[in-house]
Amino acid sequence: EVQLVESGGGLVQAGGSLRLSCAASGFTFDDYAIGWFRQAPGKEREGVSCISGHDGMTYYADSVKGRFTISSDNAKNTVYLQMNSLKPEGTAVYCCAAAPEFWGLSVGWATTTNFGSWGQGTQVTVSS
Repeated sequence: EVQLVESGGGLVQAGGSLRLSCAASGFTFDDYAIGWFRQAPGKEREGVSCISGHDGMTYYADSVKGRFTISSDNAKNTVYLQMNSLKPEGTAVYCCAAAPEFWGLSVGWATTTNFGSWGQGTQVTVSS
C-alpha cells in the first residue's frame, strides 16, 4: 500500500523559509514521480513542483521558480521541498502525491488527476 506522510509545515513570516518532507512507503521510489501540490482556502489545488524518481528531472510552477527547490533522498524514500522567500499567497495546505512514472510527465506533472496516491497534507501559513 502506498503511503505518503508530510511534515515540516508551520507559521512563518513573509520572506522566511520552510522545508517540507514527504516520507513515502509501499512502492519502489525509482519507478515513481512525486509531486507537491497546494490548496489555498477557496481555491483549486495547484501543482507546485515534481521530481521524477526515474531520472531526477524536476519541474516547477512559474510562481515558485527560483524560490522553491525539490529534492529526493532515495535511500530514505523521502522527497523534500525547500521553500525560500515565502510570500503570504503561499499560505495553503501542501500535499505530496505519487504516481507511477508516466509518459508526458514534463507536461502533465501539475495535473492532479495523474496522481493516484496522496498524503494528508501539512499547513503552511505565511504572515505578512
